[in-house]
Amino acid sequence: MAACVEAEATAVRDPGAARPTGNNRARTAIGTTDDYEETCCLGMGAFGAVVKARHRATGQTVAIKRLAAGEFCSQMALLREAWLLEASGRDNPFVVGFHGLTRNPATMDLCCLVMECVGPSLNDLLHQSRCAGMPPPPEAIVRAVMWQLLTGAKKMHNAHVVHRDIKPENILVGGEGSTVKICDFGLAMRMDEPLPYEPAGTLWYMAPEMLLGKPDYDALVDTWSLGCVMAELINGSPLFMASDGAGQLAAIFDVLGAPDETTWPWFSSTPFAALVQMMPELYMKRSNLLREVFPKKKLSEEGFQVLSGLLTCNPDKRLTAAAALKQPWFTKMNAP
Repeated sequence: MAACVEAEATAVRDPGAARPTGNNRARTAIGTTDDYEETCCLGMGAFGAVVKARHRATGQTVAIKRLAAGEFCSQMALLREAWLLEASGRDNPFVVGFHGLTRNPATMDLCCLVMECVGPSLNDLLHQSRCAGMPPPPEAIVRAVMWQLLTGAKKMHNAHVVHRDIKPENILVGGEGSTVKICDFGLAMRMDEPLPYEPAGTLWYMAPEMLLGKPDYDALVDTWSLGCVMAELINGSPLFMASDGAGQLAAIFDVLGAPDETTWPWFSSTPFAALVQMMPELYMKRSNLLREVFPKKKLSEEGFQVLSGLLTCNPDKRLTAAAALKQPWFTKMNAP
């Protein structure tokens, strides 16, 4: 197992490297937790904790994601996340920077992911604004944020990585509010992983095809999530909220209209479509009400083209990150 961990650690730095065997395996320099002085906790989760720390030798401030336990499977999950983060962040200023891995000096188990320390989450800032009674940000700010997020997603997708859990909690705001960065690649996947793909992420930001159990979804699940983030920036609260998958689909279709053979032929063959026919209380409207939720006083016509293109139920018709960036809303903007 140790040899496998060493080989995977090498792959974090050089994903194309062959797996070393025997006594000639390559090694990657990995620090220990003793190299860092923890200063405060930034967040807790089922995985463990994210803490702010200072490198004792250089004084550099970093964020450290620490595993709750040192199980071998957890170490492999950490290496997987490290590879996905490193691949996504190459030449990508809108993904949190990857600095390396650390071991527990007592056991020499890999236990932490070391990252760039950015700032508070977008979710925290939106919550603070709501509590203070402040209005949502103006459209120019929303546009600048979305340009950065879509640029980050485009580069990430070009690196063949799908995040699968983009939401305000996983977007960090730094540079005194001028920069946003996508973080937390714990649920990310490579695009070449074998089918079927399981649903993953946070319910309110999940794409319809994922909720419907489509086994071969792709990077378009991320652009749906970005559409949900854009809607939340404009409205100040999440657009689609439910407590289970069926309720989430109902919330989506109530606003966007239930798909049919002309808008999304695949939908009619899903169990949910059959359930709607069997249970009248789940009947969905056919009309798209998104413009009523986001009238022109909230969002310009060019901005709405981006929002509606991202929040399109049929992934075959949904905007990719690259296509969204070519929309007039962005081509006329000043340098962000």
